[in-house]
Amino acid sequence: MNTAMNTARGRSSRPAWALLGLLAALGCSSALAAGKATPLDPKLRYQRESAACSPVRLSDERANCLSEASTRYASTRALPEEERADALARNALKRCEPLPEAERKDCMARIQGQGTVSGSVQAGGIYRELVTREVVTEPTR
Repeated sequence: MNTAMNTARGRSSRPAWALLGLLAALGCSSALAAGKATPLDPKLRYQRESAACSPVRLSDERANCLSEASTRYASTRALPEEERADALARNALKRCEPLPEAERKDCMARIQGQGTVSGSVQAGGIYRELVTREVVTEPTR
């Protein structure tokens, strides 16, 4: 009886192993072919990656999987105009415009990197300091 079961298992497992080997070979060949193909559209790639997260059973792991897919997708999109570095620099200089002329020049110099910078956003703010020395001469009488 034991022999009959082993034989039956042996017969049924051979096609399964052959099928598994065939699928592995096809998977490798498609992976090699994919290296030569053009990259996927970012939105399509995101949809495929997020769909691949669906079978993940643990909710934390699924959330991480979806977060990674979302982060990769976000990195492919262009920044909005107001978040680009040149726009941020222009906005920083615009904050100096309402100041009186003498203070405006110092403000612009600080924004452009002159002086010292301390603090951080995490600590509550960035402190920029520029010391300007003026030599004042006494008027002659």
